[in-house]
Amino acid sequence: MDDTKYQLHKCTSEKEIPYDLLLLADETIEAINAYITDCDVYLLRQTDNIQPFAVAALYKIDEKTVEIKNIAVSETLQNKGIGKYLMDKIKEIAREQQYQYLIVGTSDSGFRQLNFYRKNGFKEFDVRKNFYIDNYPEPIIENGNVLRDMILLKTEL
Repeated sequence: MDDTKYQLHKCTSEKEIPYDLLLLADETIEAINAYITDCDVYLLRQTDNIQPFAVAALYKIDEKTVEIKNIAVSETLQNKGIGKYLMDKIKEIAREQQYQYLIVGTSDSGFRQLNFYRKNGFKEFDVRKNFYIDNYPEPIIENGNVLRDMILLKTEL
């Protein structure tokens, strides 16, 4: 993808946080609010447009590890290579900040998401049992299944 077409911008104010995009990858504003203020939030936009079309929220686990808490691309722009472009930029940022590992969690029924992460070099390393049961007030249905467990994936930077 052409780097001159896109601009990655780190949020500097809570007013910039694009909840509409974040809700594509998380179920509720309450869930987002539980982590978003502890994250570095990056917005991807076209250089000639102020409106972001993709977002990533990164949370420092420790000196070696950063977690993607949320990554989303506007529905109209999905399956066009933008997610891969954003993932490459996230990895670049993480390396610049001296992290050694990048982790991410997704549902055990999120087949599309699991495939995306695997294609981007992530491997499964753990499971958070009953994560969706314990952390959301209502059952979440994805691909016809009630979400239960979160699959954790990791890539070495």
